[in-house]
Amino acid sequence: MSHHDLAALAPSADPFDVSGAEPDFEPGGFADHTTPLIRNCWYVAARSEEVSRDIISRRLLGVDVALYRTLAGETVAVRNRCPHRSFPLAKGKLEGDVLVCGYHGMQFDPSGRCVNMPAMPIVPTNANVRSFPTIERAPLVWIWLGDPDRADEALVPDTGWLNDPEWKSVSGSFHLKSDYISMHENLLDQTHFPFLHPGAIGTPEYARSKLKVRQEGDVVVIDRALRNSPPPGVYAVPTGLAGQPVDRFSEARFVSPALHTAYARIVDNHDPSGTPRTYRFNISHIFTPETNHSIHYWWFCSRNFKLDDADIDAHLYTSSDKAYKEDVDALEWIMETVRTDTEPQFDLNFAPDKPGLLMRQTLHRLAAQESRGLRTHDRGETACKQDCANR
Repeated sequence: MSHHDLAALAPSADPFDVSGAEPDFEPGGFADHTTPLIRNCWYVAARSEEVSRDIISRRLLGVDVALYRTLAGETVAVRNRCPHRSFPLAKGKLEGDVLVCGYHGMQFDPSGRCVNMPAMPIVPTNANVRSFPTIERAPLVWIWLGDPDRADEALVPDTGWLNDPEWKSVSGSFHLKSDYISMHENLLDQTHFPFLHPGAIGTPEYARSKLKVRQEGDVVVIDRALRNSPPPGVYAVPTGLAGQPVDRFSEARFVSPALHTAYARIVDNHDPSGTPRTYRFNISHIFTPETNHSIHYWWFCSRNFKLDDADIDAHLYTSSDKAYKEDVDALEWIMETVRTDTEPQFDLNFAPDKPGLLMRQTLHRLAAQESRGLRTHDRGETACKQDCANR
């Protein structure tokens, strides 16, 4: 299918909130803010430094989760809701590795099993709280909120540069009122850079440069090359190449529902050494839906040169934070318009929108597969219960 076909088929986001309705999964459809969230995926629950012996709570994919560490330092994630009277377990306390509910004193081990119920001599076998698999890859704690039998550690996305001594990162976070589909689409739409982020990230020349799009399984990749052109501000100051012609190469990736990465190479062909010098930047955009209309968002800007330069740290942080705040504002304005303007609209799509449309098709397909799997599971459980009742 060509990008023209993709653009012709892509609908706009539905302006009506129908999140409670039965999802429509037509073959070849496109995900939007009403599409059920993908659950069989590793998402970030928190930064490593946020999880400690002080219990915290965070809503992830609509589920309220309590997070803490064991005495040995292992991360634990359980549903933040006591199975007895729904008291938030994050309002309880830790006794060793046991989480004690602050309402009736029920005690849960890190697996979620109730090990003591003060009001009863024998603990009921069903008095458990759901636990979630977690994996810590500093500086991030990943969580699996889907089918626990599918929580394969090998599926955790690679962000090794964030903990590599050869790289230095600055980072920040936002909570925004938008959907993660729009966030992915925004990051795959590089033509907005010179207009929403003038002078900082994009240049008009970059927006007009030719892009190559490819798909590797569920991953969507964009490659761009812009030769003999000055770098944008975010890269010009750290490299000291403001106003000088360089070759700029970039690769942007929709990696998973939880991760978008961008890799930039700035090549100075006029370095005083007489040989080209390459400066590398890795940008990590990590987000976990809180709901269909809100996101936890963490960003990292990493470089592999002048790691001890505090001025570069400050510049990259300030420039990145400003640009990503502009993205946050734009996406929140769009979501507000989509959800409150009741006159339907079919948004136009053009050739440069192909990466975003491929991403939306991928998420639509993954959501459809999960929905079919859940319906099959539900039918199986119903049949089993009916069979047991008839015996």
